[in-house]
Amino acid sequence: MGHAISNSEKAFNALGDPTRRAIFEKLRTSPLAVVDIAEGLPVSRPAVSQHLKVLRDAKLISINQQGTKNIYQVDRDGILAMRNYLDKFWDEALGAFKLLAEQEEKNHE
Repeated sequence: MGHAISNSEKAFNALGDPTRRAIFEKLRTSPLAVVDIAEGLPVSRPAVSQHLKVLRDAKLISINQQGTKNIYQVDRDGILAMRNYLDKFWDEALGAFKLLAEQEEKNHE
């Protein structure tokens, strides 16, 4: 049994695909329907729907029903998970760097 994939891991994996990244970036400025998302992308509508599903599973986007239309929008949860991961990574890297610098100083005394 493998470890459960964290939200941030799912999010980073989802954005590893250039088409999904393009879709995600389209939603950055405003919520859109599938037709608008698919416009100008080099993949078929069913492929776009598949990509949207992956982004949804990674909690990077959410669906909002407006009448008969599904409107997709950026979901803060997925972005927060990635941000928390990077913040933690950054804090640990800075901590390690600080320790290293202190060691260096001791060695030169």
